[in-house]
Amino acid sequence: MSTHRRTTHCFRWLFSRLFYLILLSVVCTPAYSRLNIEIFGGGADRIPIAIVPFADENRLQQSITEVVSADLYRSGMFRMVDPGGLRPHAPADVVYSNWSERGAGALVIGRTIPMPNGQVEVQFRLMDVARQSQLAAHAAVVPMNQLRAAAHHIADIIYEALTGEVGVFSTRIAYVLKQGNKYALQIADADGYNEHSIIEYTEPIISPAWSPDGSQIAYVSFENKKPVIYVQTLATRQRKAVANFTGSNSAPAWSPDGRKLAVVLSLHGGSQIYLINADGSGLQRLTRSSSIDTEPSFSPDGRHIIFTSDRGGSPQIYRIPVTASESTTAERLTFEGSYNVSPDYNQDGRSFTFIHRHNGRFNVAVQDIATRQMQILTNSQFDESPSFAPNGRMILYATEIGGRGILSAVSRDGSTRQNLSVQAGDIREPAWGPLPRKR
Repeated sequence: MSTHRRTTHCFRWLFSRLFYLILLSVVCTPAYSRLNIEIFGGGADRIPIAIVPFADENRLQQSITEVVSADLYRSGMFRMVDPGGLRPHAPADVVYSNWSERGAGALVIGRTIPMPNGQVEVQFRLMDVARQSQLAAHAAVVPMNQLRAAAHHIADIIYEALTGEVGVFSTRIAYVLKQGNKYALQIADADGYNEHSIIEYTEPIISPAWSPDGSQIAYVSFENKKPVIYVQTLATRQRKAVANFTGSNSAPAWSPDGRKLAVVLSLHGGSQIYLINADGSGLQRLTRSSSIDTEPSFSPDGRHIIFTSDRGGSPQIYRIPVTASESTTAERLTFEGSYNVSPDYNQDGRSFTFIHRHNGRFNVAVQDIATRQMQILTNSQFDESPSFAPNGRMILYATEIGGRGILSAVSRDGSTRQNLSVQAGDIREPAWGPLPRKR
C-alpha cells in the first residue's frame, strides 16, 4: 500500500507513487464482479421522484427503469417514491393527484417498443407533478445491447432538468485492480457495469489519466522493470510509450486541449515536472527545485498546474503558471497540517481536492483556491487518489475496508458518501473520465 498508509513519518518519498503498487500485498480470490454500491448520508433535501416501470420492458434483456432508478438514487440527490400499482405511460394517463398524495415532486413515465433487427425504441417523459406539466422528453432507437447506455442517458437528462447540473451517469471510470500477482487497468461505466481490462501484467500499473475527449488513457507501467508512461487508444487498444527517459517516468496529466501531458521525470536527478506533446515529442521542463515535485494537475483553462512538493519541508500543494520557461518559484496553496498530497482540480477551476492527513487519518478534502478554506469530506482511515467527477458534484477515491482496497465516492459538500466495492480484488488509483461527446 502507499507510503502514507504504511507510516506517518516517512515523507522522503516512495511518495511520488512510483512504488505504490509494488508494495501491495493483499491476497484475493480470482473472481471479477461489477461494483456494489452502498449510499450513506443525505436524505431530507432529496428530490422525491417516482419512476413508473416502462411499458413492455419486461420483454427486453435489460430493464430501463432499473438502471435509471439506480443512477438517480446513487447520485444522493433523489428520494425514490414507490409507484405502487399505478402504471401511466403517457401524459394523458397521469392523474396528478395520485402522485402528489404519494409525495412525488417529479414523475418519469415511458415505454419501450421492439423494432426490427434487434433494435428498441425507448421513449420517456419527465413530468412536474405540482405544475402538471412536462419538463423533458426523449426518444431514441438503440440496439438491444445499448439499453444500459440509453438508460444512463435518460438519467442524465432527468438529473440536469431537476438540478440544473450536468449528469455524469454516461461517463466511465478507470481503476487498477490487483488480483493475486496480476495487475489490470480496468474501464467501467460509472455504475461499475461493463467492466473490462485494457491491459494486464504481472508488474504494477499506476496513475491512469483520461484524455479530455475520453478516447485515450495515459498510465504508468512497470512491465519493463522500470516506470514508463504509455498512452493507449481505447477503441483500437494501440498504445505508445510517450515517456521512457532515463530514470523514472510517472504521474501523467493531460492538458485540457489534449495536446500535451505534464509528466514527472527524474531525467536530471530528482523528480521534476515536465511537459511533453501527447505523442512524446517536445520535452520541456517546468519546475526546477532541489525537492520532489510530483502529481501535477492542470487547471481547466490550461494556464496553471497544481502539484505536490516537499520544497517547504513537508508535502504540500503548490501552483505554477504554465509558461515557456522553467520556474524556480511556486505559490503554496495548502497550509493546514504537514501532509497534503494528490491534488485534482475541479472543473470550475475554483477549487481542488486532495488527501489531507488529520489526526493520523488520511482523508479526502477540498479547498477553495481564492479563500483557502479547506473542508475534510471523509472520516475513513486510508483514503487516496481523489478524482473529481466532470460535473464537480462527486469525488471518486480509493479507500480501504477490511484490509482491501475499494472505490468510494463522496459529494462535493461531504453530505453523501458511497462505497463502490468489488467482490474480489484490491482496487486502487481511480480516475473519473470526462463527459461523453454530445449526442
